[in-house]
Amino acid sequence: MAKGEVIINEQLCRGCGYCAHFCSRGAIEIPGDKVSSQGYSLPIFAHPEKCNGCGVCGWLCPSFSLEVYRIKE
Repeated sequence: MAKGEVIINEQLCRGCGYCAHFCSRGAIEIPGDKVSSQGYSLPIFAHPEKCNGCGVCGWLCPSFSLEVYRIKE
């Protein structure tokens, strides 16, 4: 089974939450306590063990702030 890695560019992120909302595996969360320098709530890649690198979070990000990598085992 493939695993994934998500890298979040905090300078580009606008805190919309699409990545967390549309992650069917629950790998990304927006805890509310992590805030960018512009004042946006930032997502975190909280559960990397759940990620399969499908890329949906990256496709739906309107600010192109996510990089998704699929790692084959």
